[in-house]
Amino acid sequence: MTKTEAWLEQSWELALDKTLALAARLGDAFPHVAEGGRYDNREEAWWTAGFYPGLLWLANRARPDSGAAGIAQRCESRLENVLYNSEAVDHDLGFIWLLSGVAAYRSTGDAESRRRGLLAANLLAARFNVNGRFIRAWNFHSKDMDTRGVAIIDSMMNLPLLYWASEESGDPRFAALAVQHADTVAREFVRADSSIAHVVEFDPEIGKKVAEHGGQGFAPGSAWARGTSWALYGFTLSYGYTHDARYLKVAENTADFFLSQLGDACLPVWDFRAPEGHRGAWDSSAAAIAASGLLELAKYSTRAEHFTQRAESILMGLHHTCTAWGEEHEGLLMNGTVHYPEQKYINVPIIYGDYFFVEALAKLRGEEGLFSVC
Repeated sequence: MTKTEAWLEQSWELALDKTLALAARLGDAFPHVAEGGRYDNREEAWWTAGFYPGLLWLANRARPDSGAAGIAQRCESRLENVLYNSEAVDHDLGFIWLLSGVAAYRSTGDAESRRRGLLAANLLAARFNVNGRFIRAWNFHSKDMDTRGVAIIDSMMNLPLLYWASEESGDPRFAALAVQHADTVAREFVRADSSIAHVVEFDPEIGKKVAEHGGQGFAPGSAWARGTSWALYGFTLSYGYTHDARYLKVAENTADFFLSQLGDACLPVWDFRAPEGHRGAWDSSAAAIAASGLLELAKYSTRAEHFTQRAESILMGLHHTCTAWGEEHEGLLMNGTVHYPEQKYINVPIIYGDYFFVEALAKLRGEEGLFSVC
């Protein structure tokens, strides 16, 4: 076993052990962050509800006798209730249902999981603003913006639910909406230097861009690290489904920007353009997402070796510096930051950081991720 294989297999087995230990305590729950060493339990409608089932499906592939699949299926059953509350669903249906119902259907062929996945795709498609050619993000009201016309960069990771629905149903409408949204994001969110806006507000009546907002980044014009990783991975996935060279170019350029800002480190600051005095928060989740995205990008890019090597370097760095393998911590990755501007959950384990870390490890071992084009 080579030195690379040794750390990878150690990280993989320890991650599986911790995931299954978490499942034994939580059961069919919906963790978000682990403050004080223990994961919380959020409501079914919270946008992160799919990442724990996703972790369980990854664990099930490696250890099919662990009981992980049964817990994931119970989570999925609970999540169905949210689909019948129109005010509870939003653009994050892809995050939730690609990692629960669609993952279950791909793994087991369960017809109920397929039905739920297609229902979620229909609800996501219904959020498409025809005049602006974008998928509306949130439902809540804000004094700072008209959220009826808001889209966010995270949306790129939700589009595979629409691509999958077109492939599964034979109906091209879902993929057509995904492409139109991706085109809008490429035009309005991606800046000339390949940094990424988090939030863009459009006039909901006519579809014209009104403003850029800082969102979870420091300010308009900044470079929120996790948003950069969402774009890197999301445009790669759109290329995987459409083979449109424009999306591959955006993904490669965004990857170059992320890696240039990261330098030789493995752990990015929460916003690459955060000023001095605001650089004490890190985001291991952004690193894990980017690593998984880079491995996905390597499947399509002529620079596959470069992107693979950088992903491996990030993951090895996280393994050696950011993992928490002891029993006193339920999270896998330390130093994740949810929302610095609101001072919410800074330098803590986050469930999506853990998910993408394990997904990236699986890819490095030659497997596919749950977001991957199958």
